[in-house]
Amino acid sequence: MTDIRLIRGRWVFTGETTLTDGAIAIQDDTIVAVDSWATLQATYPQAAVIGSDKFAVMPGLINAHHHSNGVPNSLQGVNDDFLELWLFANIGLRSQDPKLKTLLSIAQLLQSGVTSVVDVASLGGTAQDCRDNLEGRLAAYGQAGMRVALTPGIRYENMFVHGEDDAFLTSLPEDLRQRLQTLVPMVQTLSRTAHIELITDFVQQYQTHPHIDIWFGPPGPQWVGDELLVQMVDAAERLDTHVQTHALESFYEKLMGPRLYGQSVIAHLNQLGVLSPRFSIAHGVWLTPADIEILATTGAAVSHNPSSNLRLRAGMAPLTAMLSGGATVGLGMDGTTLGDDEDMFAEMRLAARLQRSPQINSPAPGYGDIFQLATTGSAKLMGKEQQLGKLAPSYRADVVLVNCDRITWPWVSPEANPLHVMLMRAKATDVDTVLVNGKVVLKSGTPTGFDLQAVGQTIAEQLAAAPNRDNYRTLAAELIPYLSNWYAQWEVPPLSPYAAFNSRT
Repeated sequence: MTDIRLIRGRWVFTGETTLTDGAIAIQDDTIVAVDSWATLQATYPQAAVIGSDKFAVMPGLINAHHHSNGVPNSLQGVNDDFLELWLFANIGLRSQDPKLKTLLSIAQLLQSGVTSVVDVASLGGTAQDCRDNLEGRLAAYGQAGMRVALTPGIRYENMFVHGEDDAFLTSLPEDLRQRLQTLVPMVQTLSRTAHIELITDFVQQYQTHPHIDIWFGPPGPQWVGDELLVQMVDAAERLDTHVQTHALESFYEKLMGPRLYGQSVIAHLNQLGVLSPRFSIAHGVWLTPADIEILATTGAAVSHNPSSNLRLRAGMAPLTAMLSGGATVGLGMDGTTLGDDEDMFAEMRLAARLQRSPQINSPAPGYGDIFQLATTGSAKLMGKEQQLGKLAPSYRADVVLVNCDRITWPWVSPEANPLHVMLMRAKATDVDTVLVNGKVVLKSGTPTGFDLQAVGQTIAEQLAAAPNRDNYRTLAAELIPYLSNWYAQWEVPPLSPYAAFNSRT
């Protein structure tokens, strides 16, 4: 079996245990054995070897919710804000080439040890515009060799505020309303039916692809409406694919539930019959215990995105309650991490520490729990728990090698838990080699499928030459105070936090 390759590490984190001086054997795209280095070396003496005793070997990390933003908003002059205000401010962004911006994002993910991603793509324009956008993104994933569930969506309703566009528009000064309606399309060019047909076509086209899946991506229940959401879920069931949407991210999305549906958003989704293991939501910051029970019962999953939740002032999701309640939870970076670095190790640390409330008897997830979020939890969200998230025989050979030199310098105690050391200290810059389906897609920290520096230079030149968006930025600056005032008028019920972090009394 000369095509067997061995991947060796000082530590091998299988997802269930830690091997010291261990190794895995892979053949083509599959793991065939996991054991000590001595055993596998003796079993396969002619096998080529990747890694050494200076590396940690782990399953590929899985980003359960992402947006391939390319050049981030911070470099384009759009600052963080409340979700509803920030979304509108994004009309000031310059357009980026879909393939190039996706390659930029892929590079950051691979350099962070992420081998699989749920990438949510916002579409608009004609059917051909949408098709070109998707084909550019898919070409990037094909070239880079990264595993993806590409999840396209279009906003059809509530273009300005949750559930009350007509009333909001009526409240605006006439001049501002006219400019708004002139610059911002109120009706999508691509019909709802054509949207379903377009995504169906792509799902079928990629159904047998080794590392690319296509999902349905309604941006949010309020942005597509009940009828279209049900149609998407029905189509996903028929095509054996998945659906991911945003839900209960912001405080005002929590308040929206009773205003729009007469009940919580999750209760409404349950009533529609759309929740199942093939359905996931991003964020879930404002889930109630009853909502969590519904998710656990139906098998619908949550992508926990702690950095994004903080940056957009959404709050802290009840991760401890979700886990103890039996919900399926993965970890996502949302294209909006605290330092714009899309560092999955930093995201795991943040996820762990945000849940550590000050009271001694209050529960909190440990590093093992958080590692599972980024591996087996996210794999289950993707419907691939029997293929991804572990280093085990028959699983896909999605593997990450992390250089331990900096992490363990100047000395590490033999009593130290290796997984804790890794999750406490590792950074994206320590990731050396990444394999997806047994293929090396990152070597010495550099993507193998494309020239990252050339991609960066080209997209910079394109953005520099692109028309400015001053009229859109001016419109956003004028409209955002009205948006802010609109939500400020919403009645706020008494709130009962999951955990108390400090007190005025």
